[in-house]
Amino acid sequence: MAEPDPDLAAQLQFDVPHAARIWNYWMGGKDNFHADRTAGDAVAEVYPEIVVMARQSRQFLIRAVRSLAAEAGIRQFLDIGTGLPTMQNTHQVAQEAAPESRIVYVDHDPMVLVHARALLADSSTEGVTRYVHADYHDPATILAEAGETLDLQKPVAVMFMGVLGYEPDLAVVRSIVGRVMDAVPSGSHLVLWDGTDTSPSVVAGADRLAQSGGVPYILRSPDQLAECFAGLTLLEPGLVPITLWRPDDPDAEGIDAYGAVARKP
Repeated sequence: MAEPDPDLAAQLQFDVPHAARIWNYWMGGKDNFHADRTAGDAVAEVYPEIVVMARQSRQFLIRAVRSLAAEAGIRQFLDIGTGLPTMQNTHQVAQEAAPESRIVYVDHDPMVLVHARALLADSSTEGVTRYVHADYHDPATILAEAGETLDLQKPVAVMFMGVLGYEPDLAVVRSIVGRVMDAVPSGSHLVLWDGTDTSPSVVAGADRLAQSGGVPYILRSPDQLAECFAGLTLLEPGLVPITLWRPDDPDAEGIDAYGAVARKP
């Protein structure tokens, strides 16, 4: 398993808005800088719901991972594009339900990789948690590296959590998801969410992000996201706003982010 490059910290540009750090700021984290907060505030000025989306995205992850570990018996998780560690990360949720769970995080971002060692320090003694330094545009490398930790002949939960909007071409998105899912066996699951173009204000927020120097994020329709689940069986309640996927709060309301969990037949 490749170790993070010790020179990664030198690659960080603190004066340029950074996608993972902006998201960390919206989630209430501390791993962000002035340029990130400025861009984040610019988006929130026209789309204040972005803070809710960021924090609810983590709640969706918690519910989905807990459901797969506790109810579906999944013991392997491949979290692609994991972002900066915050509260209740994938390995913590999975290993709380099933301590023997094995988790592989994937990211190519230098800021994320600098934090890798601290994140992995609290893995359960029964389970395994590893990082792969790779871009999601390179499924072959991801699968080869992940296969050193995960048994790809047994079911895997493949996760793309709010990251595929950074790829502008939907056909490329479908290809990435399809190549990874083709490599895992029946009984594997896909967990995926992304921001959606379901209100004028969220579209304005995405425009403001690009204007502020952040990496552009492509909002898609729920129907376009549904294409990523082709050939898979959606678990109830299907593809819905992430706040409405098996919510803990019976009064939860929808937001401009849709997600689902689906099983490979």
